[in-house]
Amino acid sequence: MHMETGALSQARLARQFARVRAQTSALASNLSAEDCALQSMPDASPLKWHLAHTTWFFETFVLECFARNHAPFHPSYRYLFNSYYNAIGEQYPRGQRGLLSRPALDDILRYREHVNVRVAELVARQALSADALAILELGLHHEQQHQELMLTDFKHLLSLNPLYPVYREAVPGAPAAATRLNWRAFEGGLADFGHEGADFAFDNEGPRHKHYLADFELANRPVTNGEYLAFVEDGGYRRPELWLSDGWVAVTSQSWRAPGCWREREGARFEFTLSGLQPLDAARPVTHVSHFEADAYARWASARLPTEFEWERAAADVPLQGHFVESGELHPRASPDAPLAALFGDVWEWTQSDYAAYPGYRPAAGAVGEYNGKFMSNQYVLRGGSCATPRSHIRVTYRNFFPSGARWQFSGIRLARGREPAERGD
Repeated sequence: MHMETGALSQARLARQFARVRAQTSALASNLSAEDCALQSMPDASPLKWHLAHTTWFFETFVLECFARNHAPFHPSYRYLFNSYYNAIGEQYPRGQRGLLSRPALDDILRYREHVNVRVAELVARQALSADALAILELGLHHEQQHQELMLTDFKHLLSLNPLYPVYREAVPGAPAAATRLNWRAFEGGLADFGHEGADFAFDNEGPRHKHYLADFELANRPVTNGEYLAFVEDGGYRRPELWLSDGWVAVTSQSWRAPGCWREREGARFEFTLSGLQPLDAARPVTHVSHFEADAYARWASARLPTEFEWERAAADVPLQGHFVESGELHPRASPDAPLAALFGDVWEWTQSDYAAYPGYRPAAGAVGEYNGKFMSNQYVLRGGSCATPRSHIRVTYRNFFPSGARWQFSGIRLARGREPAERGD
């Protein structure tokens, strides 16, 4: 992570701290205590836990380390709301967070307010060193990650409710037609990848380094629901030759027949959204698919998934704009007709790249070094952000990562394929 220093930096961070913390609270502002307490599966967490954990981060890494005479808000919170930081101490079991009826939601909200006031006081007095400011900024980007997780975790919870409840009413708009899938060609060669510069980035985005690419082509937009439906109707989930071995185990053991939020009623297809159950829109990007499903679809389509370096090479030529959480829609839009559409926002795009360290990578010292590096095993990289990602949180070099079977995130598919030199048409 990188951080500017000085009074201007502290004033900027004070405003950013207030804005990000308010955005998190707003996500839960119209929900009941029951809504915020439930956990749908071990990989998801109750909204109440997210509200507390993001507060725990600032109390643990800012107030405990840099505030004089800091007294913990509640001694047990250090254990209850520690996610995975072994250097800090033991953690309450992740899969049992939904059992924590106490502390109550009101207690968590008081905890947030207490820590907000203490951190704001430190920043207002310009009492934080450059190192402390860097941790504060890291905490803000950490909280933005949890804002997206709050939405995806809560969506998964609501999707299991036969009432298909509405979290937020749909934003009205005219239906869009699917644009034609085309291919954009890129010449290979040795190029630089990864983050550099003084602005913020997570440590796993660097160091900047060279990587060789062969010639390749990238699809102009993500795969649509309509295209994925053709895969489903062609027996895609019944054809083992399309699937990686572990993917086929997931298909058969978990009875996958379609993406995670698709539903079928009386022969018609629907999709569960944060605005309730909606007719399946063929033009919108398919979402809530695992890496296994993305890879199987790509094989069926006589293509493949891009590497993260191919994706970054293509995205470097595209303005960083798209459909993010600020729209309030919380659902992917149909892609516009453009040479490279929706690289940012709408759906996270699976790549075929293992989540691994770049050459020369070194995790940060201390407990915050557990933030990214310890997960570089059995994960795949996703790029680009989604309709639930804050716009200020994303970068060309941003590396998201999840296990192959994860599909409760807004994850989708963009196809790639190789290109023979003779196809250049030079």
